[in-house]
Amino acid sequence: MDLADWRTRINDLDKQILNLLNQRAEAALQIGNLKRRQGTPSYVPEREAEILRQLSAQNRGPLTADNLAAIWREVLSACRALEGPLTVAYLGPQATFTHQAALGRFGATVDFRPARTIVDIFDEVERGRAAFGVVPVENSTEGAVNVTLDRLIDSEATICGEIYLEIAQQLLSRAGDLGEVKRVLSHPQGLAQCRGWLAANLPEVPTEETTSTAAAVEVAAGDPTVAAIAAELAGSLYGVPILRARIEDNRHNATRFLVIGAPAPAAGGGRPAMGPSGRDKTSILFAMKNEPGSLYRILEPFVRAGLNLSKIESRPAKSRAWEYVIFVDFEGHRETPAVAVALREIGERTLYLRVLGSYPAA
Repeated sequence: MDLADWRTRINDLDKQILNLLNQRAEAALQIGNLKRRQGTPSYVPEREAEILRQLSAQNRGPLTADNLAAIWREVLSACRALEGPLTVAYLGPQATFTHQAALGRFGATVDFRPARTIVDIFDEVERGRAAFGVVPVENSTEGAVNVTLDRLIDSEATICGEIYLEIAQQLLSRAGDLGEVKRVLSHPQGLAQCRGWLAANLPEVPTEETTSTAAAVEVAAGDPTVAAIAAELAGSLYGVPILRARIEDNRHNATRFLVIGAPAPAAGGGRPAMGPSGRDKTSILFAMKNEPGSLYRILEPFVRAGLNLSKIESRPAKSRAWEYVIFVDFEGHRETPAVAVALREIGERTLYLRVLGSYPAA
């Protein structure tokens, strides 16, 4: 076959793909009608995780698993939009890392709502102005995002999913060279992730914190003496070139984000609790007595049930000095027998226990 033959072949395949996509869209419309009559949500994370997992297992190439996931995210997003509108709050403005994470999870066919702070994202979800929110919870270099953990203590929002995003930090500025930079702006996490590079290359230049990385780029767009630490996407959006690329201290830099949704029924209404997807994670928080062996006794049921803990973090309880709330993430779903038994035992050994959510693992 020559070039013209292959192009004809591609044209024929495109027609078939278009026809199948519209058939899928029609099925999504019918599903959306059924969901509205039943009062169930249009976005079901465990169902979408199952679809992507099955497609990945069936994929024989040459498309990679990442190629396939990127394509199907947009297919799922477009079909989901036909079922009903979906509003997602994220840490704005556009082109923040949180925005990128939200796009990667929900696709482009969503009503994205930028929020000024992480606290505002929780408020948008709790007050029903957004169906879901995307918030950063930990970074592989700098650790926990404390404002998110603190908000989870008080919020009734449910964790519905997680996203991992590789973080590549760029120094963005309209300055002609480093010597022209008088201030460096970024979100506190962005500044912390580039602390070593800044000390070595801009030791005398003051740094300033902003509410988001994209907000820093907005300032740099109007002032050539300002440099912002942010994503390349933010520079493209606001017209600020890269002065120095990949300035993060750790090239294995990644951030984990949580998808939060309305309270589960047990908390007083909201979306139905998610069922197991086959590869899940559960997040809990608890308070315990301040006495020897308390933490050991609480964690012992996990060991006996063979449940793998992927994270344990403590935060001040706020109500009393030197008392703490413990966050734990572990592999498994709350509806499976082993997890249900372990949670019941843990609940009997703690002063307070709350399951923040069971959701498909990223």
